Amino acid sequence: MAGRGTITLCYGLTGVTNAVWAATLPATDARLGLGPGGLGTLLMVLAAGSLAAMPVAGRLCDRWSGGGLLRVCAPAAALALAGPALAAGSGPLMVSAALLGVLFGLLNVALSVQAVAVERGLGRPIMATVHGTWTLGAVAGGALVTAALRAGADVRVLMLVGATALTAAMAAVGGAAMATTRATAGTTTGTTGGTTVGTTVGGAARTTVGAARGGAGGAVGDGAGGVGGAEGRGAEGRGVARLRPGVLAMLGVIGAAAFVAEGAATDWAGVHATRVLGADPATGSLVYTVFFVAMTLVRFAGDAVRTRLGVRLTIRLAGATATAGYGLVLLAGVLPVGAAARLGCAMAGWALSGAGVAVVWPVVASLLGTVGGAARGLSAVTTVSYGGGLVGPALIGYVATTASLPLALVIPAALALLVAVAAPPLLDAVVTTAAAADHPAAHVRAVASRRTS
Repeated sequence: MAGRGTITLCYGLTGVTNAVWAATLPATDARLGLGPGGLGTLLMVLAAGSLAAMPVAGRLCDRWSGGGLLRVCAPAAALALAGPALAAGSGPLMVSAALLGVLFGLLNVALSVQAVAVERGLGRPIMATVHGTWTLGAVAGGALVTAALRAGADVRVLMLVGATALTAAMAAVGGAAMATTRATAGTTTGTTGGTTVGTTVGGAARTTVGAARGGAGGAVGDGAGGVGGAEGRGAEGRGVARLRPGVLAMLGVIGAAAFVAEGAATDWAGVHATRVLGADPATGSLVYTVFFVAMTLVRFAGDAVRTRLGVRLTIRLAGATATAGYGLVLLAGVLPVGAAARLGCAMAGWALSGAGVAVVWPVVASLLGTVGGAARGLSAVTTVSYGGGLVGPALIGYVATTASLPLALVIPAALALLVAVAAPPLLDAVVTTAAAADHPAAHVRAVASRRTS
């Protein structure tokens, strides 16, 4: 329970850290006169730093463990908020944003790796819940920043105070995460057939994943046996399953589809309400809030739903719900009814979309923790997924400019449908790979039985 509390607090503080950066951007823009072009460049620099760091983070986690990397990069990311606060011009601001992006990239992967390690130890899913905590942290941090700025606080002082407080908090929580990693290294979790093999590399605890299925649930697919092979043998004669690069790439595409669907809502839901449906700006903000609230609520319920329904049904329902939501959003623009009814249809659609995409990435990240090389696999899939999440909203904007926003929103709708159709068998492949390494003889017998029946 201590490990779960620590990683949950890490996610919450990371949400606050992101909010201190994002919610102060308008004030930083006003202070330095960046303009739309400067802000766009700044965000691209931040994203480039994150994407460059994510593949490296996987290797570092394999060497030091998720808790080991978290202990370093969590307080460093919080401290890096001081860079934008102290920047006297656009040049220093870009440099500080690049550094912040690198640290954010390391932090995202370290959090995921540590979360799946804690999940294996508990023997039940927690990934959706910790992501919900991140959301709450972001909302709370944004509210605090907004209140302080409205009260007349200087944005530089506000960011420096936030950086100092968050650095201290992250250092304490990161140390606790490392202590949890060391305490659980070398132990075997037997409640669900999972095995965690602890080794030591350079004096630091390293966690190698055996085949831990945890609370993943779900049916084992019939045709997935050749997707990943068992490479090497773990403790007690169990294998270390590794997924092939093509499977990791497809998992990245599924994650990217979820991030594009989420980014389309966060960036374009309000614009759709005002420009397509004729709503006022305040109502446009409310549409975004509806999406965010639905996503947060489902994330806190997502682990229980996944445990009850299994991975295949959960992810299929998630994709179908998001697809239906985008269908309602598109329908709202052409309904021959009054403005209020059209707006209500769109709000229902955005709520369904938020509920649908809420659990997709947590389930993908969680299942990646059941196979060998989890840290590198997570970093690779995270890079593809986040990259898609960055490119997607920009692509939607381009299509909206050259054609129309409703046509552009067909893109996330199609990707949500892709999740509903392609993700269940793909995630079955991951479960099958882990099962093959966990009990190879039983797996071979089961496959042979299915082929002869």
